[in-house]
Amino acid sequence: MDQNKTKTKILFVCLGNICRSPSAEGIMKKIVKREGLESSFHIDSAGILNYHQGELPDSRMRSHAARRGYDLNSRSRPIQYDDFFEFDMIIGMDDNNIMDLKRLSPDTTALPKISRMTDYSLRLKQHNHVPDPYYSGAEGFELVLDILEDACEGLLERCKEMRAAEFP
Repeated sequence: MDQNKTKTKILFVCLGNICRSPSAEGIMKKIVKREGLESSFHIDSAGILNYHQGELPDSRMRSHAARRGYDLNSRSRPIQYDDFFEFDMIIGMDDNNIMDLKRLSPDTTALPKISRMTDYSLRLKQHNHVPDPYYSGAEGFELVLDILEDACEGLLERCKEMRAAEFP
């Protein structure tokens, strides 16, 4: 990708922005960095709710992610009205997130930007959503990371395809 072209802006969204969406943000940032594409992307995360506004991601999620080399250091924030205009892609983790995003969307022009994280899965296609690990044990956090790693790889492939079509 030509780094002088417009950045692809991706917003990951889950319920509280303390487990799934900050993990997707951290994983995607690492993948993009690995590919040398940091200047081509703006990656962020948000929550449907503001219950955890200003907090770091869940300590259990940070611990599991750190074992895989991910630094989850973003601060929780609720999705904002302007996000629907600023971001090119708004990616929810499950059907409830998708329904909430569509309900919060300020107009119909933002609807095509909304998609489900597992729509980008390459290998783990048996999962149709990213489950919330908040009330689960270690295996729940590990499963979330497995699904997100796979889907983020697929998302990067999709972004490369979209950019190639947009900027031949």
